[in-house]
Amino acid sequence: MTTRIFDLFEYQLQNFPKLDSICGKVNGKWMKYSSSEIATQAGQFSLGLLELGVGKGDRIGIVSGNRPEWNIADLGMLHIGVVNVPVYTTLSESETAFIFNDSQVSIVLVADAKLYQKIIAVQKDIPTLRAVYTFDSIEGAKNWTEILDAGKQSGKAAERDRIRDSIQPQDLATLIYTSGTTGNPKGVMLSHRNIVSNVVDCKALAPALPVHRALSFLPLCHTYERMLTYWYMYKGASVYYAESMDKIVDNIREIKPHFFSTVPRLLEKVYERIMEKGKEQKGIKRILFYWAVNLGLRYELNNANGPWYGLQLKVARALVFSKWREALGGEVIAIISGGAALQPRLARVFHAAGIVVLEGYGLTETSPVIAVNNFEPNSIRFGTVGPVIPNVSVRIAEDGEILCKGPNIMLGYFNRPDLTAEVIDDGGWFHTGDIGVIEDNRFLKITDRKKEIFKTSGGKYIAPQLIENKFKESPFIEQLMVIGENQKFPAALIVPSFNHLRHWCESKHIPYTVPEEMILNPVVIARFRQEVEEYNKGLSQYEQVKKIELLPKEWTTDSGDLTPTLKLKRKIIAERNKLLVEKIYGE
Repeated sequence: MTTRIFDLFEYQLQNFPKLDSICGKVNGKWMKYSSSEIATQAGQFSLGLLELGVGKGDRIGIVSGNRPEWNIADLGMLHIGVVNVPVYTTLSESETAFIFNDSQVSIVLVADAKLYQKIIAVQKDIPTLRAVYTFDSIEGAKNWTEILDAGKQSGKAAERDRIRDSIQPQDLATLIYTSGTTGNPKGVMLSHRNIVSNVVDCKALAPALPVHRALSFLPLCHTYERMLTYWYMYKGASVYYAESMDKIVDNIREIKPHFFSTVPRLLEKVYERIMEKGKEQKGIKRILFYWAVNLGLRYELNNANGPWYGLQLKVARALVFSKWREALGGEVIAIISGGAALQPRLARVFHAAGIVVLEGYGLTETSPVIAVNNFEPNSIRFGTVGPVIPNVSVRIAEDGEILCKGPNIMLGYFNRPDLTAEVIDDGGWFHTGDIGVIEDNRFLKITDRKKEIFKTSGGKYIAPQLIENKFKESPFIEQLMVIGENQKFPAALIVPSFNHLRHWCESKHIPYTVPEEMILNPVVIARFRQEVEEYNKGLSQYEQVKKIELLPKEWTTDSGDLTPTLKLKRKIIAERNKLLVEKIYGE
């Protein structure tokens, strides 16, 4: 019976053992781990941990990108009740030290020399940390194979099996620290039951089979990709880890994936690149390209556009959209999108191209899936995050907040019963902090983040995400943040799409120099104001963006302006651009 996380992999091992269960690229060559190899090494790892004196309830940290060793170590920990504490590789030394101190880790596994140095630099500040092991071979560092070797020589197999059999579904499996946009991260306690229920309840939502391949590039330390990886295991699909974000396109060509997950920001970039290539076309090819795109942007599900549209779409798919599919390997069945709101027009045009994008919704605290568009009959609606998954309940509170209840709700925040009580009420309902509605008594729609809604000095409430998502449809706008709390009107800080801006400048014979100069060019500023006015037309008078300021650099995780899941750190961005904000409201 599948009730614990390691049972999910056991299900694959028993029902469809694979030669390429989990794969990673090393020195230009794909290293494929079979189901039996993973099972053997995970068993050795758990025995090796017992030899080191690590046991049930102890915590081990992982700071690594996606690679097969991550999964093997994870399964090995789970077998003996060791709690996995995964951490983003992009976090600062102080943030990493805070998490490992809060969780009281005894061992940390790191990927490479750079991450090894990061942990060694703060080891003295983490009293419980006894040893750091690396996945790569690094001179002078302990290697994780030492734990495997200790496991090979161990005589504690009976003890390991006894512990494994004693693990209950409600036992703590992992501590995942929410990145958060403010304050210290909180350790979300997820049990075996939390995650397994989510995997099993999503089982029928997409047609993944043992013959299929999934490409993985979102961080495994995020609940979203972690749960999907367990889901692939359970469904028998092979998992291939992309070498890096820069190599995704190359890896897609090699692997020809049937599934991959992404965040809207990356889909936006894919669409932008497609549009840039379209602009480079000449003559009839250019005309056909824009005809197909405009056709795609009008796409409706279930043949609602009628037979004439359907005939045109067949032509567009053959002449134009087939190239989009080829660029994604030619075999994609579905792209799963989560982590933030997806622009409905992107879902629409990709579906028109024959590339199904399934937008879903959830939080770390909900293991993570609450709702997702899916392959069940009539279970996709653009602009929504789909139907709520089986065995999970959702209701909308009086103030519009989405409340959730079910086996996927976390055990609580580690060592913070006060914070747990703030989000899980006496009735067991988890308060998501998101605002939404349920359309047709079935489809969940997210309208904004409760904490991000602000009020102008005129008493009007502004939902910034809705406005931002609309404005980002503009090819001129790369990123945008709406501001205006306690002010007379909303305004926006805008990061231009400098590629598009350069093309526009060339077409208008405007000399293009560097971003820092271009954002001060009066003609460029006027063009952005014109763009803003165009998108304001779809907003209520009090929602309309009245003033803007352009910024020369993109907000990134490295700059500290985005969380690891690419959400805006609004307070930090506002503080860093304090003078521009004062300029907007001081004029």
